[in-house]
Amino acid sequence: MVKLMFGNMQVFVDNHGSKDEGAMVDFRGKQVDKSKTGGWLAAGLILGTELSERVCVMGISMNLVTYLVGELHLSSAKSANIVTNFMGTLNLLGLLGGFVADAKLGRYMTVAIAASVTALGVTMLTLATTIPSMRPPPCTDPRREPCVEANGRQLAMLYTALYTIALGGGGIKSNVSGFGSDQFDSSDPKEEKAMIYFFNRFYFCISLGSLFAVTVLVYIQDNVGRGWGYGISAGTMIIAVGVLLAGTTLYRYKQAQGSPLTVIWRVVSSAWRRRRLPYPPQPDMLNEYFSATVPHSNKLRCLDKASVTEAEGDKGATTGKLATVTQVEEVKMVVMLLPIWSTCILFWTVYSQMNTFTIEQATFMNRNIGSFEIPAGSFSFFLFISILLFTSLNERLLVPLARRVTHTKQGLSSLQRVGMGLVFSVFGMAASALVEMKRRDAFVNDGLRIRAFWLVPQFFLVGAGEAFAYVGQLEFFIREAPERMKSMSTGLFLSTLSMGFFVSSLLVTLVDSVTNKKWLMSDLNRGKLDKFYWMLALLGILNFLVFLLFAMRHRYKVQNYVVPKLDGEDDLKESTSINAGKIAAEVATEVP
Repeated sequence: MVKLMFGNMQVFVDNHGSKDEGAMVDFRGKQVDKSKTGGWLAAGLILGTELSERVCVMGISMNLVTYLVGELHLSSAKSANIVTNFMGTLNLLGLLGGFVADAKLGRYMTVAIAASVTALGVTMLTLATTIPSMRPPPCTDPRREPCVEANGRQLAMLYTALYTIALGGGGIKSNVSGFGSDQFDSSDPKEEKAMIYFFNRFYFCISLGSLFAVTVLVYIQDNVGRGWGYGISAGTMIIAVGVLLAGTTLYRYKQAQGSPLTVIWRVVSSAWRRRRLPYPPQPDMLNEYFSATVPHSNKLRCLDKASVTEAEGDKGATTGKLATVTQVEEVKMVVMLLPIWSTCILFWTVYSQMNTFTIEQATFMNRNIGSFEIPAGSFSFFLFISILLFTSLNERLLVPLARRVTHTKQGLSSLQRVGMGLVFSVFGMAASALVEMKRRDAFVNDGLRIRAFWLVPQFFLVGAGEAFAYVGQLEFFIREAPERMKSMSTGLFLSTLSMGFFVSSLLVTLVDSVTNKKWLMSDLNRGKLDKFYWMLALLGILNFLVFLLFAMRHRYKVQNYVVPKLDGEDDLKESTSINAGKIAAEVATEVP
């Protein structure tokens, strides 16, 4: 990487072609043959694993609350927290999956093992929901006699199954997108263009899996049996493992390069130990400045102390204890992602309501079409239809139009997508509140159960928001993070989902406590769920304003311009002059 100046603009050029960090190998460890490895075929086989994971997880999470309330006789608030804690843990374990892949196993092996663990977990869940002794006695009339809640032994097997799935799902989620993007060479213009479409098609494919889960699988769970529904999910994941392994010879592999957490710890601890040392008069006096693959920057200068050499006063330390400029700059890049990371959390708090209280709303509404009653969980169909619709519109309509306006390859930058997703989420919560007010008033005042299709607007708006936010966040964290920390950066992205679900659980607990359980009651007709939705809408507005502040200050990393290592300053000047036009074009691409 080199640093170039055009007028007052400072441009960072990322050398993805460096031997140390950009080299790809085939399954034998030899240099890849692009004609025989990678590309859409390899990426498609990898996507099959994520599609199956989504079938399993969505088939569980979107209908689990009805099982917890209806079969295990738990309260609505407790059931909602079980679902959000499960989803939160699954996404949080993405950090562990990313760490293991980067430090030791690599993405391929981590995905293969995680998929096998997921298959085991879904099999355990099948047993937990099939064995009669794992459920409390049926409750025929709760008005005459209180329903018996599931006991600790019954819940223990359920929790074991859920968190086994969470362990496997975290390993898949944190690595499958990075492994898929590894199948495209970002220094090749043709493959770079394919990579831009990869993230949209990646999400389109897994949304198809979600759509199958909330229609076919939810119907089977409610009308044939939970065991059948979860058993199909387990079979799907087993098939996905086989497909992944069958493509072993087709993939491009990036070998594990050591734990990024070790690098982060070394930089932070070294900077702290050297905090009293003065800065060197010139940055080129920092440790391994001239061999750095990432250019030195003046941001977060406190971390530069980690690479202050002995000559600057650290007489008691050896060079081996120092961090290099490359390591310091990589840590800076991760730290610079955190402001955006923090503002992405609330979107997933909003999204989690589609898995919990919105499904509960559906159980209190008229779900009949003639004599057929639609399962409450199947109304998530409209969420995923909206996601598929907007994902398709993004690729075929919005991105081409945006390219004409912005004159960039991406059309919409990753942060612009995230911002649009946040706006949709605010409108989604407002629509949720209005529909809940209408539903409750109709029942309380007139004894009417309004049609459940009134829920479509909130599913549609939040689904549209997810189509923008998910793709935008995933692209942002993968493309903006250091190359050798891709898996961990994906885990960082997944941690926004995790924190969003945990924040939902926290808010539910706090609201339950502050309102004496008057807002979020098991009988929604006696509660004030609409006020909870309005609270989320207000928080969403405040969060969006903070996001705008951070987004305007963020500087994108210039992608895909490979600068070869040069012998001298004269060569650098010549290369800079020759390629100035090309670099300027890349700047236009990445800097909004």
